[in-house]
Amino acid sequence: MISTNQILSAYQIIRPHIRRTPIVEVDGADFGIETARLTLKLESLQHAGSFKARGAFTNLLTRSVPAVGVVAASGGNHGAAVAFAAMRRRVPAKIFVPNVASSAKIQQISAYGAQLLISGERYADALAASEAWVAQSGAMPIHAFDQEETLLGQGTVALELEEQASDITTLLVAVGGGGLIAGIAAWFDILPCLMDRGFLRCYA
Repeated sequence: MISTNQILSAYQIIRPHIRRTPIVEVDGADFGIETARLTLKLESLQHAGSFKARGAFTNLLTRSVPAVGVVAASGGNHGAAVAFAAMRRRVPAKIFVPNVASSAKIQQISAYGAQLLISGERYADALAASEAWVAQSGAMPIHAFDQEETLLGQGTVALELEEQASDITTLLVAVGGGGLIAGIAAWFDILPCLMDRGFLRCYA
């Protein structure tokens, strides 16, 4: 379990390295919700294009990075975030992606200076290849979601959101691997959640 104090500590460490992304309020009717105002947190404006930069920087700034550098497996966004953070920290990075990764993400990862390797057809294949590289080289793995430092970084999204929109009563969070929802749930100390059409809906 991670705590709000841990997330706050992580935020103080990574704050100089990330963007405090803005929010925008929109009419719920624009999305077929007639009776609500919606507040959107624009993490698409974060470095490397997603919230995952938060977890990447938390890993790089709170762990001891070996000379050989870091390694990550990714479908795209996590790899881009790790590559970006490694570039900023001047740390070698090797990113494994499956062959279904988008060409745009592959180009982005390479542009940040990381060594990119295409391995297998699925994320699981890329993850297995990255784990083999860790065993061979001693590189520091940065997991996309199943790692405390990653969760702490992603939880800083909620910290900012609460400061920007303190009257929120319902959160809708997209779920992939689960790192974002886990970090957000830890910050708000949320337990009751329901899966709704591919989204985990949690109530504060």
